Amino acid sequence: MEAMLVMFALFCLMNANEVLGDIGTATSYAPPYLPTKCPGYNQDELPPNGFFVAAGTDIWDNGAACGRRYQVRCLSGLRRPCKNGFVVVQVVDLCRMSPCPTMAFSSMAFDAISRIPNTKINIEYQQV
Repeated sequence: MEAMLVMFALFCLMNANEVLGDIGTATSYAPPYLPTKCPGYNQDELPPNGFFVAAGTDIWDNGAACGRRYQVRCLSGLRRPCKNGFVVVQVVDLCRMSPCPTMAFSSMAFDAISRIPNTKINIEYQQV
């Protein structure tokens, strides 16, 4: 019996998802993306791949979040929206939704991690 418990514990440890960052929520927001609360952004200066976010108050840090980059992955949501893998996004604005998630993704960035547009997802994120 003890050997079975040890094997079960090893199996659980080997198959556990490792969380390396903070946990939060995210959704998408649609254009227009300008003007932003972060200084210096115009249409030509937004990240060229379209992977950017508006920061929620949890990470906004009185504007110090402007320009920060985060590695983000989808953890869960209704109807299994998550795609595999990570995206790297840059903070270009303060989220203007109410209530605001941890991050509001540009449509392009959100499409890279979620199969379902305009839904709320749970994310793992870390600054890079």
